[in-house]
Amino acid sequence: MFYAFVFRWVSKDGIGAVGRLFIGGRFGNLFDDDPKQWRMYADFIGSAGSIFDLTTQLYPAYFLPLASLGNLTKAIARGLKDPSFRVIQNHFALSGNLGEVAAKEEVWEVVAQLAGLGLGILILDTPGLVKSYPVLFSTWMSMRLLHLWLRYESLSVLQFNTINLKRARILVKSHVLHSTVPGCKDCNREENILTWSQFMKPEIIFGSPLEKINDVDRSHFMVKALLKLYANEKYILMVNLQPQDLKFYVSFKVGASSVSVLRSVWQSLWLSENWDSKGNVCDQLTKSLMELENKFEDFIQKLKVAEWDTQKLNLKVPKEILIDDINLL
Repeated sequence: MFYAFVFRWVSKDGIGAVGRLFIGGRFGNLFDDDPKQWRMYADFIGSAGSIFDLTTQLYPAYFLPLASLGNLTKAIARGLKDPSFRVIQNHFALSGNLGEVAAKEEVWEVVAQLAGLGLGILILDTPGLVKSYPVLFSTWMSMRLLHLWLRYESLSVLQFNTINLKRARILVKSHVLHSTVPGCKDCNREENILTWSQFMKPEIIFGSPLEKINDVDRSHFMVKALLKLYANEKYILMVNLQPQDLKFYVSFKVGASSVSVLRSVWQSLWLSENWDSKGNVCDQLTKSLMELENKFEDFIQKLKVAEWDTQKLNLKVPKEILIDDINLL
């Protein structure tokens, strides 16, 4: 009996540990790019984990699987929260005083926890509340929704001067349409921290092997024409042939860098704004590259004037999918 009890609790906590191990090992390269998004997602997932804990009172016979799922979900949330929060802390450590920033944050966190414990004791001391599960759940839900709203508001006001993929799209679109770039404050305000960059329009698919791209002309003649067209670039950009759902496919060459990703985003946004469904694909690609060559340096200079960090671009090249011009000939 004792060993069965120990096994249940060890299993419950062990599953949570596996969740954190999985997040840290598999997704560790995501947090530098968009810490605001992952910090918000961590709270959403953590809230879902708490719901599993609450349901154990309704289904005590299923305590172990429900509690294990709750621990797993909350462990995944913590695995997302801690790394993304470290990036945010580092953002505030302007003079390299990360330890001081972390210490002050710890003080405020403890104060908030103590205040929350006191408020919780007062609420639970209310006659009939503890025995009324619907009231208890409603109280928890109200507090959780308030917490999520406050978290969203606090993350929305953060202003990063680094360029990730979502901010790059905003900056490039402004330059393509108006020949200007917004400052850090305006761009961060426009950035939607809940949206995945993969779902933004136009759709840009990075790291696509040429042989697996659908809806494009992959004839030997077209491939040779593309290699010649992109001889001076570290990537090859292709466009699908369905005007109602314009997609851009970017394959990177060996030696591509974050600047290559930014150049491909600029070309994609220019094509999206100036695309002619009845025009010749190669001619439009050629014109977009000419525009890129003429205006990209102006784009970089305006980024510097607006105090964007152009030396550290959070635009990663998919390392597992790189092409070599020689191998395609």
